[in-house]
Amino acid sequence: MLLCAALSATVLASAAQSALAQGQTVSAAMTAQPAGMEVARADMRMRVTALTDDILRVTIGRDGTMPEDASWAVSPEMRDREARVTPASDGFSTATMRVTFADGRLTVTDMSGAVITQDAPNSVTLDGSAFTLRKAMPQSERYFGMGDKTGGMDRRGKSFVNWNTDAFGFSSADDPIYKSIPFFIGVGGAGGSYGIFLDNTWRTWFDFGHKEEGVLSFGGPDGPIDYYIINGPSTAEVVRRYTDLTGKAPLTPQWALGYQQSRYSYMSAEEVRDVAARLRAERIPTDVMWLDIDFQDRNRPFTVNTKTFPDLPGLIEDLGDDGMKVITITDLHIAAAPNEGYTPYETGTAGDHWVKRADGQTYVAPVWPGPSVFPDFTQESTRDWWGALFEEQLDWGVAGAWNDMNEPAIFETPTKTMPLDNVHRIASDDFAPRTATQLEMHNVYGMENTRATYDGLRTLRPDERAYVMTRASYAGGQRYSVTWTGDNTASWDHLKLSIQQIINLGLSGFSYSGADVSGFGGGPSADLLTRWFQIGAFYPVFRNHSAKDTPRVEPWVDGPEHLAIRRRFIEERYRLMPYLYGLAELNARTGDPILRPVFYDYPGALNAACDQSWTFTVGGAMLVAPPPKPESPQQYDVCLPAGGWYDYWTGLPAGEPAADQDDAPILSATQATGGPRVPSSIVRETPRLDHLPIFVRAGTILPRQAVVQSLSETPAGPLMLDVYPGEDCRGTLYADDGHSMAFQQGGYVRQELTCTVTPEGVSIDIGAREGRFSPWWQQIAVTVHGWDGTAEVRQGRRTLDSRSDAATRTVGFTFDAPSRPTEITVARN
Repeated sequence: MLLCAALSATVLASAAQSALAQGQTVSAAMTAQPAGMEVARADMRMRVTALTDDILRVTIGRDGTMPEDASWAVSPEMRDREARVTPASDGFSTATMRVTFADGRLTVTDMSGAVITQDAPNSVTLDGSAFTLRKAMPQSERYFGMGDKTGGMDRRGKSFVNWNTDAFGFSSADDPIYKSIPFFIGVGGAGGSYGIFLDNTWRTWFDFGHKEEGVLSFGGPDGPIDYYIINGPSTAEVVRRYTDLTGKAPLTPQWALGYQQSRYSYMSAEEVRDVAARLRAERIPTDVMWLDIDFQDRNRPFTVNTKTFPDLPGLIEDLGDDGMKVITITDLHIAAAPNEGYTPYETGTAGDHWVKRADGQTYVAPVWPGPSVFPDFTQESTRDWWGALFEEQLDWGVAGAWNDMNEPAIFETPTKTMPLDNVHRIASDDFAPRTATQLEMHNVYGMENTRATYDGLRTLRPDERAYVMTRASYAGGQRYSVTWTGDNTASWDHLKLSIQQIINLGLSGFSYSGADVSGFGGGPSADLLTRWFQIGAFYPVFRNHSAKDTPRVEPWVDGPEHLAIRRRFIEERYRLMPYLYGLAELNARTGDPILRPVFYDYPGALNAACDQSWTFTVGGAMLVAPPPKPESPQQYDVCLPAGGWYDYWTGLPAGEPAADQDDAPILSATQATGGPRVPSSIVRETPRLDHLPIFVRAGTILPRQAVVQSLSETPAGPLMLDVYPGEDCRGTLYADDGHSMAFQQGGYVRQELTCTVTPEGVSIDIGAREGRFSPWWQQIAVTVHGWDGTAEVRQGRRTLDSRSDAATRTVGFTFDAPSRPTEITVARN
């Protein structure tokens, strides 16, 4: 009887595969589940579960066997959630979505019936262990995310492979490169924005209508068929919910938002001291110096070359006294050096912490130290051992860790990585203990490396925030590290690419990211380097870094005129630090990225008439618009979203000339006045090397501070608030001690700010202080922009002294920082 049933099931499965191959619909049976539904057919079983009203999990079991309920990216707590659903004959609904299964296709709509996402015909294809999932691709839809993939901002019409690759000198079209984040956002469809995350660490692939018109397909050679559908309807809501799934980036130390100086490599302590001294002598604000591999003994991690760095702790202490932190590189390969007293190798061998070959022997391969072994980070015990190795560096005063080469990169092999049959031992999280090959573990290996480092730093210094940078990672890696785009090149093309990569990383959970300012390989022209400093000043991670045997790229290298421009933009970043740090704290709570595409906050900008391939916002309130053809002097248009904008540099409404300018930018559409309900506008700009167009949304209260040479310094004078009147006028003040975990126990201050445009003028409300931290500012200096004439300023019954400036159209005043809610009225005389 059992034999007959088994034969019958085999025949049905064979028939189902045959029908699929011929494009036929296979009949399926649907049953209700407590938080969703299950669909069964002869060759598979599909379960759709509503984790929340807006997040669906879809798991598919081959031959009816469901995949293991485990994940490197999504926590058990999140996977175990269940929303309340309402069953129906063809599916179910949540409070915001309707889910149906008919004619072999899964369809998700909003409650009005607008399609969020829908399967294409032959939606699931199984071919042995391989699988393909197919979704309909509306003509109006565009696609973003996938991490720092190349190929432009929009993924539509392109194909990608997820396979972490050491891609030195990659071009703007090369794929794959360093990271694998199998998550995309569909934008512009009938149901608004949505996201799909395929939680599979194998060599997965995504095709956005490249191979087949009108079909979005993705799949893999093996592994779980386990994916999530995330409803918006806004792009921001998709990103927030994706980071609910995969985790928020922890709040960075404030010093990590400062300017950072690096090179591969500063070859001696003397050279480091000379560069640091020049930075201070030239009055270039700087917070971090990085040490690449040449500070080590024979490139061996956790060592120091005592000939060239005879007193590393002393160097770190001296730089710290001058307001600079030191971050050291620690690659994951350990020199295979038996009987040499090399502690990481000896203790790692004793603990059996190395990745194995298929025959069970320790895998040894050449990297920077020569023959090397590789920690098996899929074991919790190995991660604990690795993290403890950082104790000596922390005792020296090292502020953070840099994990490079963790794709993992291997020398002298055409694949640039380990053999695919290398063996890892999984003993971690909620996975069942087992072995797995490099085919499965490759894309998650770099993330688990950074997890080991991050957890180690947090264990060793539990009261301090950990700072880790990585090159390779997987979805959810933002929980453990910041990142950069890898070994880029000094070209205009790569400067443009860096903006697009950082934007898509932010949409993929990695809000803290940057690119090597100047380009790692090659050497930039003076103009390229200057423009890169200008744009890099608005990266979430602002690090100048370059390779050996390339021209030097420190800020002063091209003479005083270029230095003056570069210094001015570094200083501007420091002036904006209260705003940037507030965005960092917002990211830790919500997942909203710091650097964003314009359509993130202004959906209408998705189809703007201007070339926006270089345009981005910082936190939504500041729009940065570099010339889209920076090597050309040709004028270009900047599309400003509806609502009114101000020129950041002049403080005047966008398009209005400053008092000392003879010619104003051309403002088409309607003249922007900064008042309410201003339609979108187009400002024409003429490229100038000393100028980067920046605009501030009407309705912004922007906090700033005086320039400091290091964020360890207290800014002089008051906190500055620039008020740009308009609709939905708001801002936030946030501060804490900048380095410890005390903010988690109330050691912070947050105040919400609003303003209202009235017939008489402007009313500014400063909310109550949250938290118990005392901020550095004792006074607040306010500048209201777009103001004509004189003003009477009152705080309650008290009249404040004010200063009006007809040329800049501002009114300014200063008052003592309030700890309680207060209202200030600015009325025209």
